[in-house]
Amino acid sequence: MSTIGFIGLGNMGGPMAKNLLNAGHQVKVFDLVEASMASVVAEGGTANKSAADAVRGADLVISMLPASKHVEALYLGDAGLITQLDADTLIIDCSTIAPESARKVAAAAAEAGFDMIDAPVSGGVGGAVGGTLTFMVGGSSKALDIARPLLEIMGKNIFHAGDAGAGQVAKVCNNMLLAVLMTGTAEALQLGVNNGLDPAVLSEIMQKSSGGNWALEVYNPFPGVMPSAPASNDYAGGFLVDLMIKDLGLAMASALETGSSTPMGALARNLYVTHGAKGNGQIDFSSIQTSFQKQ
Repeated sequence: MSTIGFIGLGNMGGPMAKNLLNAGHQVKVFDLVEASMASVVAEGGTANKSAADAVRGADLVISMLPASKHVEALYLGDAGLITQLDADTLIIDCSTIAPESARKVAAAAAEAGFDMIDAPVSGGVGGAVGGTLTFMVGGSSKALDIARPLLEIMGKNIFHAGDAGAGQVAKVCNNMLLAVLMTGTAEALQLGVNNGLDPAVLSEIMQKSSGGNWALEVYNPFPGVMPSAPASNDYAGGFLVDLMIKDLGLAMASALETGSSTPMGALARNLYVTHGAKGNGQIDFSSIQTSFQKQ
């Protein structure tokens, strides 16, 4: 069994760390939020006073942080983790960040003699809890081979997208499409309800028709249609609107950098920015449904 340093124990990181513990690994954890750390410690994790303490003696380091600036701050600089890791430690960053940030950190790690993969995830909190996440990996095949046994504990789909940063590119594309699908699904459901249809009946019709998509199948945005979805729990938890806005910003930055046309992505971002500005940043992104309700 491996010794793992796990940094970042939020809605996604916490369940991922618990799955590693349940598989018999030793997991040393650190998070700025003590309650998040305590939840993992209660299931056998070892609490640490700093990220540096958490990675000391680790065979692998896994990080799950909110944004590029947090990942760069964690690993780079004179006090960054890259200067404090034991020899041959593998770095796995599961955060969703800008591809150029992933490449920057990976290059610094390589210069210091460490292998690193960027491995952002898809599947939401439910996937993190159930160990059914999809990992989109950027980095060398050698590093992925070492990481694979751990990734298979936390997820059921592992894709090697390419070199460093490629996992982040794949994640940016995926989340842009997810935002487009969610806003379109919410818009269609509201149109049906405004015309007197039962949202559950309409959802089933569209799910089995050409409009079927992931939102309709497992994450319905209309309250009461799917009891397990955040929409039926006042949009609590899940994938926050603020995080979707962040990811759509990454998509737009990538589009500008590569000269790509992303009109649907841009519209989805505008809708989410407006939705978030109304005080909805800390609820689930499927709450975009409420933006289409008659006022």
